[in-house]
Amino acid sequence: MKDSQSMLSLLSIIAIGFFLGMRHATDPDHVIAVTTIVSNQRKASRAALIGVMWGLGHTVTILVVGAAIILFNLVIPVRLGLTMELSVGFMLILLGIWNLYSFMRTMPASAQAEGFVVHSDHQHSHPHAHGDYIHNHPHVHDPESHPHSPEKTPLVRLDRTFGNIGLYQLLRPLVVGIVHGLAGSAAVALLILASIRTPSWAVAYLLVFGVGTIAGMMLITMSIASTFRYVGNRFASFSQRLGMVSGLVSLAFGLFLAYEIVFVQGLLSAHPQWTPH
Repeated sequence: MKDSQSMLSLLSIIAIGFFLGMRHATDPDHVIAVTTIVSNQRKASRAALIGVMWGLGHTVTILVVGAAIILFNLVIPVRLGLTMELSVGFMLILLGIWNLYSFMRTMPASAQAEGFVVHSDHQHSHPHAHGDYIHNHPHVHDPESHPHSPEKTPLVRLDRTFGNIGLYQLLRPLVVGIVHGLAGSAAVALLILASIRTPSWAVAYLLVFGVGTIAGMMLITMSIASTFRYVGNRFASFSQRLGMVSGLVSLAFGLFLAYEIVFVQGLLSAHPQWTPH
């Protein structure tokens, strides 16, 4: 009888942890961050991979920090906890600036109406791609007349700087996920400690929670990429503006978080206040 009750309890923990992990993926700061990352991504498979990498980074941090709190009764100082949350605000600000900079770089050289604008008998402007990089400028379709080579796009410059572009695109969401995990790990671990007294089960819950977060974020990134692709295929300039809006939202939300942590919760004051959430 005890064995059956234990098994039922374990299954309940697994189910609850998985679905709460999926819900955790929908937190506003998480969605804003991944929207900024996948706003120029048109392939659902790559968007799903970005979501998985974000979830992996988040899960690794949750497991490491959460397990330390559960197994060793680690207490995170208030100022350190606020600093971990402030790192999320800074990251959102950087992602927002990144998207806005990319948008400004892809602005057409002359004012144009939505979609396709003719500048002369042969020169015109419409969105086109160099690999994963989608942008817009006046050009003609004669290969020798294109105003720049594919080697001069921002993504290729990043490729030269950071190595293989595929690896870089995977590392970015991984790092973002790790930062988000830092901010939320204490709250998740403390919540578990209040309801699950067995340390091994609590750590197992963390793992299942992480798997649920990975699944939830994969679905979110696929949905975002599919939406951008659907809109982009019909209203190219509007899709570009959606990317700009995601950058503005990320920047604004990051600044708001930074203000809350530094001034409202008093990170730099003598008596900072922090409630893990």
